[in-house]
This record gives sequence, C-alpha cells and structure tokens, in this order.
Amino acid sequence: MTSHILGNKTITDRILCSWIRCKRKAWLDHNENNHKKVWSAHRALQLDHQHKSLERFFNNSPQKGIEGLIIGAREVVGVRLKGVTSLGLNIEGHPLLLQKINGKSFLGEFSYIPITVRQGHRVTRENRLSLAFWGYLLEQFQKIEVKYGLAISKVNNDLEVEKVIFSKKIKAELLDSLERINKDICKEDLPALTSDRKKCTLCSWKQLCDEKASQEGDLSEVNGIGAKRKSILQEIGISNLNELASTSPINLSKKLSKYGEAHEKIASQLINQARVQINLIPQQLRENIILPELKFAKGVLIYDIESDPDAKHDFLHGFVLIKRRDNGEWSLDDAKYEPILNIENNNEKAIWNKIKQRLKSFQDFPVLHYGETELLSLYKLARKQGENEKDIKMMTVNFIDIHSRLKGGWLLPISNYSLKNVAQWLDFRWTYKGSSGARALLCWRQWERSVEVRSQRKNKLDWILKYNQDDCIATWKIAEWLLNEE
Repeated sequence: MTSHILGNKTITDRILCSWIRCKRKAWLDHNENNHKKVWSAHRALQLDHQHKSLERFFNNSPQKGIEGLIIGAREVVGVRLKGVTSLGLNIEGHPLLLQKINGKSFLGEFSYIPITVRQGHRVTRENRLSLAFWGYLLEQFQKIEVKYGLAISKVNNDLEVEKVIFSKKIKAELLDSLERINKDICKEDLPALTSDRKKCTLCSWKQLCDEKASQEGDLSEVNGIGAKRKSILQEIGISNLNELASTSPINLSKKLSKYGEAHEKIASQLINQARVQINLIPQQLRENIILPELKFAKGVLIYDIESDPDAKHDFLHGFVLIKRRDNGEWSLDDAKYEPILNIENNNEKAIWNKIKQRLKSFQDFPVLHYGETELLSLYKLARKQGENEKDIKMMTVNFIDIHSRLKGGWLLPISNYSLKNVAQWLDFRWTYKGSSGARALLCWRQWERSVEVRSQRKNKLDWILKYNQDDCIATWKIAEWLLNEE
C-alpha cells in the first residue's frame, strides 16, 4: 500500500506539463535530484522553435516582470504568479508571454491574456491546460476573468495564431488534474514506466528510466512492442521480457488473434526477439545472401541526408565513396567523403544536378542508405525538378536500404534497430560524444543565425559534416557485418 509524503507541496506549470506527458516524469521533476537529468537536443530544439515563434510575434522588445504589467506594457515576459486553487492547493506559474488587451482590471483600463508556443501542427492538451493554468493565476492577480489565451507557432515564414477559449470544461479539467497531480507527486513510490516510451526521446530523465526498463525487463524494451501492444500482452498475462520469451508461439498467436490479424502474425517474431535479447546472441532468419548486389560490385556509395523538417529543408546530402581493392577486399582507408551542402534552400535545381551527376558518375555502384528517408527525399526532389518516373527509377535502381535488409535477415539482441543502436552494438563510435540527428539539426540552426566570428561558425559546420560522415560510415559498418556473416 502506498503512503503519502507529508508537507505542503506547490504545483508549478512545469510540473503540470510534465504530468500531462508522464506521471513518472512529474514525480522525478518534483522529488529527484536534478543532477541525474541528462541534456536533450530534442528539448533544445523545442526551445529554439519557441524562441523563433516569440521573435516573430513581438512588435517590440517585451517588458519584464510585474513592473511591466503595472505600467501597461503591450507584451510582458518573466512574470511569476502565485495563487491557491478552490481546494486550497498552492500553485505557481511563469507564463511564457502575457499580452495586453482591452478590459478593465485592478491594473487599469486593460488586462492581460497568456500566450504559449505550439510545437506541432495542432494545439495539444498540454497547450490548453498550460494556458488555462496561467489564466487561472492571472484572474487572481488581475481580479478579472480571463476568457481565453493564444497558442502561436512559427511555420516556415508565417506565424499561426489560434485562440483557446477557457470553457467550463477546460477549467474543470484543470482543477481535476491539479488534484490528481498533488496526489501523484506526494506518493513515496516512483510511478511505473510510461506505456508509450517513444515519447521518452524528449525527456531529460530518459537515461534513468532506460536503466530501470532494462533492469525490469520491461516489455517496451522488445523491438516491435509499443504502448498498444504492451497493453495487450499485459491483458493476456505477459508482463515482462522473460515471460514473453518463455511463451509458446502457438499459444500466444491464439491469444492475440482476438486483437487482430497483425498482432496474431507477429507472435513468433516477438517471442524470438525476446529470446535473442535475453541470450545476447543474434539469430539469422534466412540463409540466402542478404546483399548479393555487393558480391561483384567494384565499389559502393553510402548516402545520408541531414534535414530541417520544420523548414522542409534537406540542408546536407552526404556521400561516402568506397572502392573495392584489386584483391577483392573492402577497406575504409581509401574512403572519400563528398558532401553537397544546400545552404539557402532556394537553389534546388543546382543541388539536384550535383546529386544526379554524382549518381551518374558511379552508376554501376550500389548506393547504400539506412531507412527510407533518403530515397523518399530524393524522389521528391527529382519530381520537383521535372524528372519523369522512368528516369528516377533508373537512377535509383541501385539503392539498397540496409535497415530493411538487416531486419529481413536478422534478429539482434538490441531494443531497437535504429542506425545508432545497431552501429553501437557493433562497437562503432561516433567522433563526437552525444551525436544525434537532433543535435546536428540544432547545430545547423545555430549556424544559420550565428553572428559569431568565422572560426566559431566553421566549427559548427565542421561538426555537422563530421556527424554526417560518421552516419555514412556507420551504415557501411552494418553492411560490412552483413557481408561477413553470409
């Protein structure tokens, strides 16, 4: 039975947002030592988008603090508001931005509404409740009802603004959520791992929870099991990795049949994947050659793209050329990295011509990539430049998705088959610690708007190029392993 920690807790807007995403995150934010947190490039990208959206919204530089509200500034940041709910809970918020509107309050012939920044394409529950939370605190401060807030987001060069009305339903949901949060963060026991651990990519507690998931043999650690499938397995009595591995494929298939054909068909694969992860020994799924195209190839091109999805901008097309030696061996010693930078995103024709020339120069070489992103992006670029389908297919006939070939031929003792995870299992290490696509994108955005001295800007660009080169080499390392295991 769970007991409660005594004491007067203050619920902040940060705790509210954490709780909406994950109860465990909220508890950790409130009770755990912050030194156990790990910096997240994804979080930094969110803050970068927030900064750009606010910049686009401002007419002038905003005023700061309560003083800004008192003098009636148009926009105010850096305000800390404290209050108490109708049920006596202490709450505290730091609104991202407050905007002046007409409406008499104790401040004068004006009042303020809260503004948040939307991250995705739609206003989320987190956006709505954060705004309602700030509105609730503003009402206590201004002595006037706050009827709505704004959710803004910079999309390309435009700013999207959406009004969020504080209905009775939203207000009731907010107060109910605050009550539930208070109970959750006061518990002595740390809440269970979230069912949907894909969201953990953004979380600064990810490393701590990953360790816990590995220790407990959490079902989310098995490749192919997401939140929904985990819930289904738990319903039929399978709660961890060991129980899944010891299950009969026939029995599991029967039990999963009532949840749909897709779940039924994957039963054996899930069991085998769990067994491989427990035994730490890879399992070959088929004996035929996985990469027959490389048997007599004189060389290969490895292709990897770096993109800014929000700007719809593929800013780097990286190629590594590896030629086969006369003795038939493959070696990275003579590998050549050839990047094609698309800096301005306004000259796609020139970029396409360079890529097309690169592919034409080595038209007999297989082109290796990891995942479908590169091929899809290339198709899209080619179509925009007026290439017909027949010519595009001819140019991409030699493309080989190493990720697809790997998953079709092997089960590995790892929790997911991302490029980073597979390459690290093969003992490949990126040049820079903490390398990731999110960090490369962050570096790119910093480079774009940087006013630093030339050498510092060059360092950011060099980091991106080296990361992209490492991604290409990692793809080759996986292909090389597949060749050696044939």
